[in-house]
Amino acid sequence: MHVPRQCRGQAATFDFDNSYARELQGLYVDWQPAEVPQPALKFLNRPLATELGLSADDLAAPGGVAVLAGNRVPTGASPLAQAYAGHQFGGFSPRLGDGRALLLGEVVDRHGQRRDIAFKGSGRTPFSRGGDGKATLGPVLREVLMGEAMHALGIPTTRALAAVSTGEQVFRETPLPGAVLTRVAASHLRVGTFQYFAARQDLDRLQRLTDYAIARHDPALATHERPALALLGAVCERQARLIAQWMSVGFIHGVMNTDNMTISGETIDYGPCAFLEAYDPATVFSSIDRDGRYAYGRQPGIAQWNLARLAEALLPLIDADAERAATLAFDVLKGFGDRYTLHDLALWRAKLGLVGEQQGDAVLRDDWLALLQRGQVDFTLGCRSLVDAAQGRAEAFESLTQAVHAEAAAWLQRWHTRRNQGAGEEGVLLAMRRASPAYIPRNHLVEAALQAAVHDSDLGPFEQLLTVLRNPFDARPEHKEYAQPALPEQTRVYQTFCGT
Repeated sequence: MHVPRQCRGQAATFDFDNSYARELQGLYVDWQPAEVPQPALKFLNRPLATELGLSADDLAAPGGVAVLAGNRVPTGASPLAQAYAGHQFGGFSPRLGDGRALLLGEVVDRHGQRRDIAFKGSGRTPFSRGGDGKATLGPVLREVLMGEAMHALGIPTTRALAAVSTGEQVFRETPLPGAVLTRVAASHLRVGTFQYFAARQDLDRLQRLTDYAIARHDPALATHERPALALLGAVCERQARLIAQWMSVGFIHGVMNTDNMTISGETIDYGPCAFLEAYDPATVFSSIDRDGRYAYGRQPGIAQWNLARLAEALLPLIDADAERAATLAFDVLKGFGDRYTLHDLALWRAKLGLVGEQQGDAVLRDDWLALLQRGQVDFTLGCRSLVDAAQGRAEAFESLTQAVHAEAAAWLQRWHTRRNQGAGEEGVLLAMRRASPAYIPRNHLVEAALQAAVHDSDLGPFEQLLTVLRNPFDARPEHKEYAQPALPEQTRVYQTFCGT
């Protein structure tokens, strides 16, 4: 007699309440994760487990690892592959979906927030399009590092609950150890989810999806005169804030397709992402971004472009009159630039230690960035040097900007003059430190940690780097090497890949 997998003994207990599966039938395919031969726990996010109301000890036990590998489906789970479409590098793919991911279920965390628990790398689904549905250990651990770093930086993000190696080889260019990531998100609703049903002119499911998104993320909008339009505005606001936060720390997503833009405003999909070193808005690291579509400096514009695709999908729900709907949506989209500028300049005032708002603040910021670019100054170190300079210690600033010494000295004087106008403000230096981290996931350090984990079975460098990244704002002498950029010749040839 066949015993259902979810009944083969229980180890980890999840208090599931699966609203997506319950309310959106027809928007997904029920599916099961693939079983793996030899699961082994490589990472467990104990603080996140506690936040979710889960027992970290149970998850770390053999039965819990079997759950995290997909070998056991816990009671109450409703594993499913979500349907979505997406513009990928500008070209529309009408059918993408979860090709190597599964939504296991939803839990309500200790703060009353609904969170998705999902697998990545759990095997083929009906959306796999010929792929194997698997993930490899290196990219899975990269997502752990990046998600935890972004969370520590205060940037909305999906996070890894666990990473489990599978004991099997996954074939890419060479055989690599397989792994499954357990990802936690406010939801996995994407711009591409709306595009999927709009492209099929399935207005019934599009309406149900929109109602669900509002109930989950913006319940106050349910009584709005035009709820779909209000949802568009709310997503624009969240994305304007998110992209400004990315830009403030030098984060380059690398693959800003519409299926990688969430309705919740969380960062999702850490495939070919990387961080700036020497400041240059044209910086691209992704091997597949050959034309620089998703370069660092183009991210705000791409976000607005993606939001225009969301607006197009929602037009039939905004107003029955197509022309009126387009006019209303366009007015919302026009406001994205202003919202982004507002968030961006607020972050830069914190980074520069500026109290209040003055007319020339944007020019002061722009001139600082121009200095960084002309001097090929490391973005993170350059911004962090201003914390010391604000306290009268300009040695680091002068050393970093020596290639543009005269211009830098003139700018520094202008900056001091502007800062002195609010010199009595308490907490300014603390705000500067919180806006300009000492540590980011330096590309060469990430690669070294992944290399050791994958090829030498040594998780030590990964664990040490993770420890540093979880406390990014407080510089410590023993972590000095984690603040140093790669050599220029390393950065010039550095590439990232969509490995998961």
